[in-house]
Amino acid sequence: MSFRFEHLNVLVVEDTLPMRKIIHAVLMTLGVGNIHNANNGDEGFESFVRHNQDIIITDWHMPTASGLDLVKRIRRDALSPNRFVPIIMMTGYSALPRVAAARDTGVTEFLVKPFSADDLARRIAHVINRPRAFVESKHYFGPCRRRRKDVDYKGAERRKDNY
Repeated sequence: MSFRFEHLNVLVVEDTLPMRKIIHAVLMTLGVGNIHNANNGDEGFESFVRHNQDIIITDWHMPTASGLDLVKRIRRDALSPNRFVPIIMMTGYSALPRVAAARDTGVTEFLVKPFSADDLARRIAHVINRPRAFVESKHYFGPCRRRRKDVDYKGAERRKDNY
């Protein structure tokens, strides 16, 4: 697959300088045109409000404000310039409860460290080429959690688009 990322404006939110440099280098190798960096969720949100990046790549665990804190602010804060922005969450922890927590907070894609340049490129291409519908309810705003139609599902259909 061949993608051209030169027009992308990406925000990398990572507190560990060596990891941030690796991600930055991978994005540059992929041809990403504009890369912003932040050390934690608070700095990331400030950058996002100021620059309205196209994609956010964030670590989970950071001091002051975590990646989950950042996602919550982007999805719910009135100052957020784009509640629909694709967010790729990176973490060294891949246990199902962590993946579910990220999904339930409004993360678009999940990437486990260590990752390859190809893994990151695929996630970026996926959020560009296959944007997900968003759902808003009393307790959730974010990408639809349904990734595929389950032909064996026998439960009640509760969404408006199902009627």
